[in-house]
Amino acid sequence: MQIGVVYPQTELRGDPEAVRRIGRAVEDLGFDHLLAYDHVLGAVHADRTPPLTGPYTERDPFHDPFVMFAYLAGITERIGLTTGVLVLPQRQTALVARQAADVDLLSGGRLRLGVGVGWNHVEYEALGMEWRDRARRVEEQIEVLRLLWTTEVVDYTGRWHRIDRAGLNPLPVQRPIPLWMGADEEVAVKRVARLADGWFSHLAPNDEGRAALERFRGYVRDAGRDPETVGVEGRVAATGTPDDWARRASAFRDMGMTHLELRTAGSKLPDLDAHIEAMRRFREVAPVF
Repeated sequence: MQIGVVYPQTELRGDPEAVRRIGRAVEDLGFDHLLAYDHVLGAVHADRTPPLTGPYTERDPFHDPFVMFAYLAGITERIGLTTGVLVLPQRQTALVARQAADVDLLSGGRLRLGVGVGWNHVEYEALGMEWRDRARRVEEQIEVLRLLWTTEVVDYTGRWHRIDRAGLNPLPVQRPIPLWMGADEEVAVKRVARLADGWFSHLAPNDEGRAALERFRGYVRDAGRDPETVGVEGRVAATGTPDDWARRASAFRDMGMTHLELRTAGSKLPDLDAHIEAMRRFREVAPVF
């Protein structure tokens, strides 16, 4: 099982020193990857139609994950760099392909691109992208990304894309870059089973979570794929005691998760040092390394 850490960016006030220290700590402590969330803009929630249902507002800081990972690629040597998730339909597909390919090149093939459709329609509008067709459009985007990462010259006509004999140069190290998806609703989970290399799940390490994982594996089989080839990532929140963290990690391992992430945000930790200390304690007590 691959073990990573979620960058606690909403609690670090956009501090560039925190990016350096967290990135180095993830590598030095022996974790496998660092995961970053994505939002281009935060928005005021009041007086919106439709309402904004997500947890973040204009007060929550976010770094662009491609820029952040390009920086971390230069100061780390081993850890994977993972978006979990990039809101893909609000971005231009060919530009995402180029940015992801460069991060993969600069890091020596360490990028894992997690994508999703998001919840913030204000962000879509500000970026000039359509909100209502995002779920259908992301499927075509995934097809186009994989073509651009593996083919020197692409000639493609789709509903939302036209590429007239053009391509990326240079191509990424990984051809294609691993492409995971985040999903909670059943229709979206089925999309992951059809299209993605892995699933960023929000499953709990209990009977309900185990049942949901088995349903997902059934969807993968229904799509004509082998569940052993599709990864699943679980999340351990650093709440309660370190022994609680260890029990959750062990339960996820026993469920058959391929990846696990430690989330220190939301644990009422006072500062950057406390986040790094929580990472160190998890590394010491969790029997999954």
